[in-house]
Amino acid sequence: MSTRSENLTQGVTRAPHRSLLKALGFVDEEMGRPIIGIANSFNEIIPGHVHLKNVVQAVKDGIRNAGGVPIEFNTIGICDGLAMNHIGMKYSLVTRNIIADSIEATAMATPFDAMVFIPNCDKVVPGMLIAAARLNIPSVFVSGGAMLAGVHKGKKIGLSDVFEAVGKHQTGEMDDAELNVIENNACPTCGSCSGMYTANTMNCLTEALGMGLPGNGTIPAVYSERLRLAKLAGMQAVAVLKAGLKPKDVMTREAFENAVAVDMALGGSSNTALHLPAIAHEAGVSLTLDDFDAIAAKTPQLSKLSPSGIYFIEDLYAAGGVSAVMKRLAENGRLHTDAQTVALKTQGEITAAAVVVDEDVIHPWDNPVHETGGIAVLKGNLAEDGSVVKAGAVDPEMQVHSGPAKVFNNEEDAVDAIMAGKIVKGDVVVIRYEGPKGGPGMREMLTPTSVITGMGLGKDVALITDGRFSGATRGASIGHVSPEAAQGGTIAVVQDGDIINIDIPKGKLEVALSDEEIAKRKAALPPFKSTITGYLKKYALHVSSAAQGAIEILED
Repeated sequence: MSTRSENLTQGVTRAPHRSLLKALGFVDEEMGRPIIGIANSFNEIIPGHVHLKNVVQAVKDGIRNAGGVPIEFNTIGICDGLAMNHIGMKYSLVTRNIIADSIEATAMATPFDAMVFIPNCDKVVPGMLIAAARLNIPSVFVSGGAMLAGVHKGKKIGLSDVFEAVGKHQTGEMDDAELNVIENNACPTCGSCSGMYTANTMNCLTEALGMGLPGNGTIPAVYSERLRLAKLAGMQAVAVLKAGLKPKDVMTREAFENAVAVDMALGGSSNTALHLPAIAHEAGVSLTLDDFDAIAAKTPQLSKLSPSGIYFIEDLYAAGGVSAVMKRLAENGRLHTDAQTVALKTQGEITAAAVVVDEDVIHPWDNPVHETGGIAVLKGNLAEDGSVVKAGAVDPEMQVHSGPAKVFNNEEDAVDAIMAGKIVKGDVVVIRYEGPKGGPGMREMLTPTSVITGMGLGKDVALITDGRFSGATRGASIGHVSPEAAQGGTIAVVQDGDIINIDIPKGKLEVALSDEEIAKRKAALPPFKSTITGYLKKYALHVSSAAQGAIEILED
């Protein structure tokens, strides 16, 4: 069987290539072995990535154990928490493209036989999955694992609690000393932040897609089991190469439906409504917001994890992990059990061996946390193409809400108003021109939502935006409003005092204006002009709407 790496190692004409490999330390005996590329996202910026040198070493050991030769390279990553609430967040989503492009370029220029991908945080996981689909060479994913939760006053806490503590401090409910204690204890270890935020949601869904081994989504970063999993992933990369299993064989329509079902059962981050369609697009699979809506309607939410619950990823791990959640789905006809995985077993074979250890964390099917999935799609005259809300994290009092709009053209102005006490019970905060094109980059709105919650307004104030929300967000926070303001969507013509009607159970998001009034206002709307420069300008020129996953659109 011919291999990609023969373009580096075999024949007289490859003597220069072999010479360069020998400059790296290769010996002749390695020239005929499979070369396994390792896409590593280690850096000293992100807590979820700072320990990945240890993970990659375990992967290399596994590859050598199985008779392969590892070659490591790095890609970029930014920390969404550090980028939050300033211009840096405009660069978060755009790195998904940069990560995918850089890996594609490296792996095409260096013909690896197979690959191991080592992501951990928000945009790195989907960026790497997009790259795997593009390259379509045998691949295995192993994440860096989740951070352990912190503890404050006997209660587990995570990063979202620090953001909410800022709101409590603002109202005088919390003093400087307690805020400092929470700040010092909320993020106690390396790893992706400890709740069911975007990073951990995507790591869990990588497992549900079949691209990661069982345990990928939930084994804590600091456990030795994480290193053992990494070693097994290295060995498995050689095994999937021998089996000829490629990413597009795994990431099928059925696999994406499995991932969305697991997402609904876990009450995962609303960012999955951007990432899964984008990954599916690269895999040649159509996945839309309507698919999310349909799967949510028949998949109950079985787990309520931080930020909306008291449990964390470490608790999901102890309860049986993603495999146990999938077992619940399989037992109730909500899983494609014949879907293939990089474990070289079907999902049915994996779930058959799984055990639900704690039913407080993974509820029984007949006693769910929420009767429908954790994410809801809302449509109406304010979001004709759709919007997304983490329904399982919305208080019952806010599932249906009507209130006057308080309109802001950027996140900073909204935060200033919230902190100044200008937002009152019943208001609907509207933040626009933060979409994929208008932001550009579709910033996450964790600061305003967390401050609203921390100030005690979480059950009384809604927030809607054409931007998006962190996986750490909870409350009536509706994002991805499409069409966005920069494309002339209705959100661009909403004015202070307009009544916004939200009905999550019925999937409705509307402004109480006639079609004629909306048309009149749109006709008077000046064209959107951006003054952005650099990479963001390039991004804005080619990005699709959020309803399409904010994918890159390139003309033929």
